[in-house]
Amino acid sequence: MKLLRYGERLGKKIPCVMDSDGQARDVSSLVEDFGPKTLSPDLISLLRAADLTTLPIVATEGLRLAPPMSQPPNIWCIGLNYSDHAAEAGLPVPLEPILFNKSSGTFCGPEDPILFSPKMTKLDWEVELGIVIGKPTLNIGRETAMDHVAGFVLVNDVSERAWQMERGGQWVKGKSFPNFCPTGPWLVTVDELDDVQALDMWLDVNGDRMQRGTTAKMIFDVATIVSYMSEFCQLEPGDLICTGTPPGVGAGMKPPRFLNPGDRVSLGIGGLGTQHQVVVPMEEVIK
Repeated sequence: MKLLRYGERLGKKIPCVMDSDGQARDVSSLVEDFGPKTLSPDLISLLRAADLTTLPIVATEGLRLAPPMSQPPNIWCIGLNYSDHAAEAGLPVPLEPILFNKSSGTFCGPEDPILFSPKMTKLDWEVELGIVIGKPTLNIGRETAMDHVAGFVLVNDVSERAWQMERGGQWVKGKSFPNFCPTGPWLVTVDELDDVQALDMWLDVNGDRMQRGTTAKMIFDVATIVSYMSEFCQLEPGDLICTGTPPGVGAGMKPPRFLNPGDRVSLGIGGLGTQHQVVVPMEEVIK
């Protein structure tokens, strides 16, 4: 199934399931919203059993496409998780997953703008596979890890490289500005994908192809990441894990290339949909 939501950032959202004709069906009669309080195997079973043809079709024209679930309790990230990206960065392949965080305030819709601060100098892009956790997860083995996953999402792990690499401290500093985590358009349940480790990935800036990759190049696969993280922390329903990016980020180019106001970013992963963002000065959005 593909789960999606419509509604303004601060308003009530309409939870939907996409039907076989690609129409959004309103499932608010079955669940108030998709999020930490509701995402569970029971919800997925309930939605799968529903007769979508009996549920209202949402007239989506003019509606904001929201993230496919409400704000995660935590946004986790895995660094340098693609062998070809590590090579691009001139860094050794990690022996264990590199963990860091993004502020939950970065979470936004797949077509919301990327905000540009006048203090930014190296604004960058990263197409990533996102894991959404479906039930509490602590100290589990790799063989049961997928039972704890509600589904997968497309993510743009927007990054300010100067803040991340040149200002001291941890990477979180360059990852946590508002709207630095566009997510969606859909939350795709595990059963919808034949093989999550064989998905094509791409990202364009102003129509130029910057990133090409495949989840087959992940150093640590989805099951390994979920199991590994559960050794150190309890993952909660609704948690989002961004799993790393393939080569082609702006910082890796020669010479480096970074985003500026007016730039347009498009990205996608096979089976998970596409995103489109415009870089805008922050003053136009944050008053």
